Amino acid sequence: MRIAGSLPPWLTWGLALPLVVLNGWLLLTAVNYLQPLVNILVIATVLSFLLDYPIELLQSWGMRRSWAVLVVLLAAVSGLTVAGITLVPVVIKQVNELVVRLPNWLASGTAQLESLEQWAQAHQLNLDLSGLADQLTTSISRQLKTVTARVLGLAVDTVSWAVDVILTLVLTLYLVLYGERLWTGLFSWLPERLGSLVRESLHRNFYNYFLGQATIGVVLGSLMTLAFVVLQVPLALLFGLIIGLASLVPFGGAVSIVVISFLLSLQNAWLGLKVLATALLLAQLNEHLIAPRILGDVVGLNPVWIILSLLLGAKLAGLLGVFIAVPVAASLKSVADSLRMPSPTLPEKVVAKV
Repeated sequence: MRIAGSLPPWLTWGLALPLVVLNGWLLLTAVNYLQPLVNILVIATVLSFLLDYPIELLQSWGMRRSWAVLVVLLAAVSGLTVAGITLVPVVIKQVNELVVRLPNWLASGTAQLESLEQWAQAHQLNLDLSGLADQLTTSISRQLKTVTARVLGLAVDTVSWAVDVILTLVLTLYLVLYGERLWTGLFSWLPERLGSLVRESLHRNFYNYFLGQATIGVVLGSLMTLAFVVLQVPLALLFGLIIGLASLVPFGGAVSIVVISFLLSLQNAWLGLKVLATALLLAQLNEHLIAPRILGDVVGLNPVWIILSLLLGAKLAGLLGVFIAVPVAASLKSVADSLRMPSPTLPEKVVAKV
């Protein structure tokens, strides 16, 4: 410790960085080897973490924890069942309809580009869009084939997927019932101050982030669906659901709005522009009026760091990495900021649950 304290900061970091990188590489190797068990554990942990808050709310009303767990789990299963019965068949139908309509939309988009090119030639403007139309058709067709292949792959792996879902639900139940003792035991391996900081940071960032993003996604998806119905947009429920789900990830809502507007513009350019303008207006209202009241300054990260964390999460853990990248990065930043501050005494009580 004396030697480390006497070294210059740049030399200390220079010696520590290779060890951090090596340990990180070993951890990722172990995670990849243990897949899909790690994904199941992470998903079950997040679900149990979120379910714990309505359970605590019921407990604050005087209900015993065992009964509160039962009520919350029954409500969650009932909600998923109702959504599966009412929404899933409609969404599947609209997905099939999208697959059927897309070739016609591609042909319509190509025709619109050709008309634009003829107009440019009539006005003596040098505008060659034939190559762009061919590239557009080829790219979208390739993406459609990829999506179709993935859907077929999911159908083939239905049994494995069902087993993973059952394992996730069972593990979620056990984490809800016995997770407190598990986390207490795990964090006890860390130094007292560090364990308390990590636990409190994970609690705050994960809860605020997922609850806030889920609320914003539901609000934005509902508003978009209603707007699409008013504008008589085809596949309104599917497109609204896509925007709502994409909003769970920072910047995902804006990207999905642009993509959907582009697809609709292939059928009708004016419709695509109306959808884009309406969607962006609703997104701005949601971002400036609803989001600040729900999220506040949840993650405390610079937008550049948010984008980098999303890219790194996607690289390391795919879609699951994208969903948890921001709260993990925010937790690391919070712990690092706290460790930089001198803290001679540890708080007597840290109210935190993971």
